[in-house]
Amino acid sequence: MNSVLSHLRRSLLVTALAATPLFAATAAEPVAQDVLASHIDHSVDPGVDFFSYANGAWLKAHPIPASESSWGIGQEVQNQLYADLRRISETAAKAHAPEGSDQQKIGDFWSTAMNQELADRLGLSPLQAELDRIQAVHDVPSALDVAFALQPLGVDVLFDAGVYQDEKASGQMAVHLGQGGLGLPDQSYYSNPEAGVVKVRAAYVVHLQKLLQMQGVDAADAASRARQVMAFETSLAAVSRPLEALRDPQKNYNVVTPADMSRQYTPSIDWQARLAGWKLAPTRLVVGQPEFFQGLQKLLTSTPVPVLQDYLRLHLVDEYASFLGRNFDDEHFDFYGKVLTGQPQQRPRWKRVLRAENTTLGMILGRIYVKDYFPAASKARYNAMVEAIRTAYAARIQKLDWMSPQTKAKAEAKLAAITKKVGYPDHWKDYSSLKIGRQSYAANVMAGRRWEFADMVSKFGKPVDRSEWDMTPQTYNAYYNPSNNEIVLPAAQFMIPGVRDAQLDDAVVYGYAAASTIGHEMTHGFDDEGRQYDAQGNLKDWWTAADAARFKARAQVMVDQFNAYEPLPGLHINGQASLGENIADFGGILLGLDAFKQTAEYKSGKPVAGLTPLQRFFLGYALGWLSQEREGLLRQGLLSDVHAPAKWRVNGPMSNIPEFYKAFNVKPGQPMWRPAEQRVNIW
Repeated sequence: MNSVLSHLRRSLLVTALAATPLFAATAAEPVAQDVLASHIDHSVDPGVDFFSYANGAWLKAHPIPASESSWGIGQEVQNQLYADLRRISETAAKAHAPEGSDQQKIGDFWSTAMNQELADRLGLSPLQAELDRIQAVHDVPSALDVAFALQPLGVDVLFDAGVYQDEKASGQMAVHLGQGGLGLPDQSYYSNPEAGVVKVRAAYVVHLQKLLQMQGVDAADAASRARQVMAFETSLAAVSRPLEALRDPQKNYNVVTPADMSRQYTPSIDWQARLAGWKLAPTRLVVGQPEFFQGLQKLLTSTPVPVLQDYLRLHLVDEYASFLGRNFDDEHFDFYGKVLTGQPQQRPRWKRVLRAENTTLGMILGRIYVKDYFPAASKARYNAMVEAIRTAYAARIQKLDWMSPQTKAKAEAKLAAITKKVGYPDHWKDYSSLKIGRQSYAANVMAGRRWEFADMVSKFGKPVDRSEWDMTPQTYNAYYNPSNNEIVLPAAQFMIPGVRDAQLDDAVVYGYAAASTIGHEMTHGFDDEGRQYDAQGNLKDWWTAADAARFKARAQVMVDQFNAYEPLPGLHINGQASLGENIADFGGILLGLDAFKQTAEYKSGKPVAGLTPLQRFFLGYALGWLSQEREGLLRQGLLSDVHAPAKWRVNGPMSNIPEFYKAFNVKPGQPMWRPAEQRVNIW
């Protein structure tokens, strides 16, 4: 649930349990086992560790499978979606559908990707044209030729580039340039002294060496060349901004002309000519981190050409390894799965194929998925819930004692202008020009990425399509887009495994969906980053100086709270980098609670399964973060993710809410209790 659209360009396939559609519009029916009561670990005091109290019994009964790096409600939902999408894919593969039809594309992608023998026989040949191009590199200009050719294939080399909404003119599309080109998850991985990170760095060099050996380089030469590539990436990381600095939209918005970009920052790159190769002719560029490009220029002129070749070669092969023969696939997993996240073994091939298929053909699959699994009644329920949260937010803004009437009026106008997108797009994108065949798995992925890049580039110079979605309906996630001032809530996000929507009482739904998703995303419009965008989605200051100062002071309390959490010895949560998500979690709970208090269930006070309505609301929120993860994935998240780990997304915000203390008899001095002067109080 990211606050900034650029953080979620690569959507995550996520999925659910039971072969029946969980959104079926059925009459209310009893649940054999209460979805909340059955998860409680009564050996834990909720005032000591509410996350473990709420979820502990389920987590103990469901250890992380060997094929996973984490396990929880997201993976249970994912399993149902996998089952649904597999059924769609296998049906399409048998259909012998007409060329160019949705079924033909789905069927051919599935059949080709599931053909392990074909992938093994083809080896590296699907990449041969690009590898030959890299082999012909002889100077910096020819290395740049390759780098610009690889970007449309989704290979992140040297820098990041894209066509997105202009942050200060949201009705226009702008060409954006930013830092990128690293093989490890974040720039901090190249320098952090924590013991686990040191091991990852060493293993990454070994991984690069093995990839070179698999391409015919002898062991000693491969080891030397891998170290040189690592040194190059380490230098790139050294000129990259840290995670928390990427959350300042003003500092990451720098406008220059293509000519000035070349003259001032990267003389080796003629941006006007290079972008023309992508059929782009911008008069201005939005550059996120100008100093990164100055550093890149120095590296381009000081790095030996063979090192640049190896860097390009390794990034290409690593990016496509999962779509090649078993040996490349296994090596990629050995590092990015076993070492980086601690996952002992791969998922079954059919699940990995579905993940790639969903990334490549997600909206094509989505058209079929929602027809079968998300009826109009469910869409209406959650549309109404968005409005209940909006009403609760408006009331909260009115009651704020720290915000001036001038800023309140603009906050209310922005809130009223938030667009809601629930379930699935009203208009589906045209994929008729995307060609999918049975040549190779990698070729189909390449075709999908080229199509996506061309589609992105084609938006430049056209009016912004504010109806477009950046997640598929079958994605267990949601987002707020500040440039559109919109919340986007895919159908799958509302699923609870094994339980029909009609079986869920309001307390569960308001905690699970209204608080942790709808209220969370709406609060992103007013977090430390989102608050800097106006009602039209422009990066424009609408706050009085005094109100902004008061907001920052209150937000700092949350930064300090999360900085103190230490999930791994020596690794604390980055309170500044995770601030937006933490504000959204906290705000989401408050908004969900306010809206829930208007329901008949709350007003009745009648217990369900021995739990009061208030207890069920807070437990419903905790259900949304029912998850456990391996140490490697936890470390990766602490270093490279703007989200706090699941446990602290529950305990952190909850410990600031007096109604929570009342619901579970939390006492002063317990870990979940915070003295009044230390509690966060923003929205």
